[in-house]
Amino acid sequence: MSNFTLADLAAIIARRAGASAKDSYTKSLLDAGPARAAKKLGEEAVETVIAAIEGETKALVGESADLLYHLLVVLQSRGVRLDDVLSELERRTRQSGHEEKAARKQDVK
Repeated sequence: MSNFTLADLAAIIARRAGASAKDSYTKSLLDAGPARAAKKLGEEAVETVIAAIEGETKALVGESADLLYHLLVVLQSRGVRLDDVLSELERRTRQSGHEEKAARKQDVK
């Protein structure tokens, strides 16, 4: 089992934000702006869905890694901390999924 975490990946992305776009794919995505990073995230989400439907484990693992990476790049591009997302997930898991969804619908009204 790997000790590598999403926090580790987020830290690498934050460091690469200060690199040269010539040397860093991450920096080139960030320089292209949040819309470009979000578009890549969407592409990776579709590829992950296709891999899940097709049922090939290796492809699903690879596409899932791409999806998580691109999500963290989008968060970085918008100045959203991974810890804030994790805190929201923690808050949501204090109740059942059905209760949490119902509460969100009430918050929107």
